[in-house]
Amino acid sequence: MEAAGGEGEPEALTCFSYNQDCTSLAIGTKSGYRLFSLSSVEQLDQVHESNEIPDVYIVERLFSSSLVVVVSHVKPRQMNVYHFKKGTEICNYSYSSNILSVRLNRQRLIVCLEESIYIHNIKDMKLLKTILDIPPNPTGLCALSINHSNSYLAYPGSTTVGEIVLYDGNNLRDVCSISAHDGPLAALTFNSTGSKLASASEKGTVIRVFSIPEGQKVYEFRRGMKRYVNISSLVFSMDSQFLCASSNTETVHIFKLEHLRDSRPEEPPSWSGYMGKMFMAATNYLPSQVSGMMSQDRAFATVRLNISGQRNICALSTIQKLPRLLVTTSDGHLYLYNLDPQDGGECVLIKKHSLLDLGKAEENKENDLRPPVPQTYAATVAKQSSVPLPSMVPGYSEDGGALRGEIIPEHEFATGPVCLDDENEFPPVSIRNT
Repeated sequence: MEAAGGEGEPEALTCFSYNQDCTSLAIGTKSGYRLFSLSSVEQLDQVHESNEIPDVYIVERLFSSSLVVVVSHVKPRQMNVYHFKKGTEICNYSYSSNILSVRLNRQRLIVCLEESIYIHNIKDMKLLKTILDIPPNPTGLCALSINHSNSYLAYPGSTTVGEIVLYDGNNLRDVCSISAHDGPLAALTFNSTGSKLASASEKGTVIRVFSIPEGQKVYEFRRGMKRYVNISSLVFSMDSQFLCASSNTETVHIFKLEHLRDSRPEEPPSWSGYMGKMFMAATNYLPSQVSGMMSQDRAFATVRLNISGQRNICALSTIQKLPRLLVTTSDGHLYLYNLDPQDGGECVLIKKHSLLDLGKAEENKENDLRPPVPQTYAATVAKQSSVPLPSMVPGYSEDGGALRGEIIPEHEFATGPVCLDDENEFPPVSIRNT
């Protein structure tokens, strides 16, 4: 759910990421970082802005709490953890090489280097486990289940084939190895409960979904056949009904996770129906690779972006009671689309926000002055009622708490117990690991 900047790229954003339940967006720039709330379509609320740390290339927020993790190119081996509403540093941690990615849930904080992974207990930031001598992982590819009751971790087990190592972050032990693709991995993501894991290879043509912890393939989707692409974003909806994939092309694909019924209503006899049955019967006699390609499910819904070649990340979220697709691009824009959960099809753009200059409202004014266009999904379900309501995210009750404004259980640091809410201070702690 994040994207980091590459060297020499003339882009406005150095990094950008959604939080674990897609209710918040974090962006990094040359001058600092910003946090936004994603509770409304029409209005983009900036929650926090900091210019104290320049050249940020990793920024991750823990759900909608005040805890944020930041890594800067100024000190690429140091992770800083802040209580941003109080403006205080909770702790910092230094490593032996550059930090490539950070993942966190309410139980664990994961720091990925090129050849090692560090697992911290988020309650006191103590280092619990170091996974050494992993295959070289220059992009820091890894995924952490946001469901803290299991805290499954997934990372590449090979540089030549798409092998996934599944690790239990709570019990600190290996679970299994999954042979996911023929080529090296490019994307990994868990669903909200940690019961499914999706993956894509560097070819980017096929996306597979596995049951967790068994590692059995349960879905297979084909993103395309004509060209290889670089998958930049792979994410489940919070209710696990949909899976979204974006790449360096202009098309975003949304797949629906449902098994086709075996018993279909009998169709009236026709030449096309007869040929279809013959075609499906013929797949039983073809090599498994060919028949598998023919039986793969294609996209349920799509979006055609106006840009191509730019880094982007996507999220599937429920905003003001309706399902939306969010696309953030490296030039500093957030696009919101309506997603029809029944019929799918082409998603319709309903709003475009500038992330870098909210005061410069020309862009939003320009959007508002355009002739009204049909916003589909039954014209945004008959334009809803009247007053926009806060985002309600389905399918995430196992945490046992509210997702916004929650008080997270006590966190014990070196100087005493601390709560991750807005009423308690974080004592500064400096921890070094070389």
